[in-house]
Amino acid sequence: MTAIAPSPARVRAAALLPRLALVLAALLAALFTAAGPAAAHAALTASDPKDGAVVATAPAQVTLSFSEQVAMGDDSIRVMDPQGRRVDTGELRDMCSGSTIRYGTALHSGLPDGTYTVAWQAVSADSHPVSGAFTFSIGAPSATSVALPTGQAGGGPVGIAYDIARYAAYAGFTVLVGGAAFILLCWRRGAAQRPLQKLVVRAWVTLTAATLAMLVLRNPYTGSGKFADALDLDGLKAVLETKPGASLVSRLLLLGAAALFIAVLFGAFARRTAETGHIGKGKSGDKDNGKGQGQGQGQTADTEANDLLFGLGIGGAVVAGGIAATWALSEHASTGIQPGFAMPADILHLLAVAAWLGGLTALLVALHKVPGIEREAVQRFSRVAFVSVLVLTVTGVYQSWRQVGSWSALTGTSYGRLLLLKVGLVAVLVGIAYVSRSWTARLTDAPAGKPGKIARQRNVSRETQQAAVTVPEDPKRAAQLARQRAARENAREKQARDADPNRAGLRRSVLAEAGVAVVLLAVTTVLTSTEPGRTAEQARGRESAATAVPNRAIKITLPFDTGGESGKGSVRVELDPGRVGANSLHVWVDDPEGKPLDIPEVKVAFTLPAKDIGPLPLIPERAAPGHWSASGVQLPLAGEWRIDVTVRTSDIDQTTVQKNVKIG
Repeated sequence: MTAIAPSPARVRAAALLPRLALVLAALLAALFTAAGPAAAHAALTASDPKDGAVVATAPAQVTLSFSEQVAMGDDSIRVMDPQGRRVDTGELRDMCSGSTIRYGTALHSGLPDGTYTVAWQAVSADSHPVSGAFTFSIGAPSATSVALPTGQAGGGPVGIAYDIARYAAYAGFTVLVGGAAFILLCWRRGAAQRPLQKLVVRAWVTLTAATLAMLVLRNPYTGSGKFADALDLDGLKAVLETKPGASLVSRLLLLGAAALFIAVLFGAFARRTAETGHIGKGKSGDKDNGKGQGQGQGQTADTEANDLLFGLGIGGAVVAGGIAATWALSEHASTGIQPGFAMPADILHLLAVAAWLGGLTALLVALHKVPGIEREAVQRFSRVAFVSVLVLTVTGVYQSWRQVGSWSALTGTSYGRLLLLKVGLVAVLVGIAYVSRSWTARLTDAPAGKPGKIARQRNVSRETQQAAVTVPEDPKRAAQLARQRAARENAREKQARDADPNRAGLRRSVLAEAGVAVVLLAVTTVLTSTEPGRTAEQARGRESAATAVPNRAIKITLPFDTGGESGKGSVRVELDPGRVGANSLHVWVDDPEGKPLDIPEVKVAFTLPAKDIGPLPLIPERAAPGHWSASGVQLPLAGEWRIDVTVRTSDIDQTTVQKNVKIG
């Protein structure tokens, strides 16, 4: 037996693989170290003034502190007076320093006494919109008639456009990477097929356009929600300084490298593959010398094709991994627990999705547009899809545990329910893929085309070419004949495609897979913009902790001014034990010097706005000068209750002050 020496391309590949692996590892390490661990979702940790605070004089500004970096615009913080008019300057102040994330806005001078509402909205580091509102009072609380802003960061027409661009980006990436992988791993001859070329190029254009749209819309998406702000250069500059903005720019740079990859794939590689296929068949009329020359040319073409295949494989893997990393660095994987493991897992997850669903799209196009696709190509894709499903299963289970964390979050949060829907769609997709695999097995057992049939097809093609030589002088008649020839050619191609019932069955099952894949990508897109289940559960825990049974009685002090003589002072309220059920209530009224102020009447009311409960009126009994009390005050539910205290200092002078408290 004659030993066969390894080709020079394979020798070079074996020598370069360790170096290229180190380069790829260094690139990924540089990307991962750029993103440090963070909380799973941004939360407001402090404010100045505090929620419910009563300050003696008007503050110069309002500041908000967050648990992690957020994106905010000039209209992200709004301060409104009791009549609902804005009293802030509308200019965002960035006061972040070190690990402290703080933003603020200045207030107009000379603000009168009353209760003011602060409404804020932002986009957290994982691209999720967050918002909230609280109140503070100057001098003394007052009634308010504030309608909170209906718009929310990430909502409205801009939010819809951004979500569409996000979906288009996922779809473009999936088809771009999966189509190229299908050609390199399953069907190299497909590089020269026009339908597959159009598919991959259009996917690149879609991903590039969607990335540009997301970059331009990022400023209005995180701020005002107005399309006009997409042209704000200062806003665009601010976006580029954020992690999502940097990821989008990195994606555009990587897409430039992807354009070079596509040019080589459909240029030099397609020509070398075609030459290899042609020379490999040989010519029956060649002499010995000609046959030897053809074999030499074939070996040269094989070497060049293998070199290109190796280079395209390594380069394509680096570019595809880099593009996938732009998602991992800017969305769920970069925040929460274990980001060092989550980001590589997310990259593998995205690449596996692309190899499976994108390759499925390429196979569908090949089955419908290219009647000559070999059975071996379908078999190879079946193996690639099987490996992709295994990778998806492992990384998906890990991501699900990381983002959900508990069974209650899986069934009791929007993220968990969407995840269950996604798992169901994947199960349906795997079931249809099993049917496709059975059709593939039948294709393998089906006989290849008969020589007579192939000869007839060649004769038909030759006759079509001969008929195309004779062109009538009349342009209209020539165009009509051209349309007829095109229709006949399409009919012949369709007849050739439909001649094999197994191939037709495979096309139908692959088409069904593609339909489910479209829905699956839509659910995935919504999932990436939904608050993770683990974070939602933690938020519920914080709310429960906020409404937990206090260790001591609730005590509040509120200043009042009825406007009449001796109408100023303060009222102290004590609610013991400050929990659901029966409570004892004590009210003390003091004058400005802190001495008991004996007034004609004190009334108290309890309201739970979140549940539309109340007001529950209560008239405490006078226990001593300046002191009123009541026992058995029943509060039926836990939550944030509003306590209204009405103080009457004369027959005509009275006022009502209020305060929100947490009842456990």
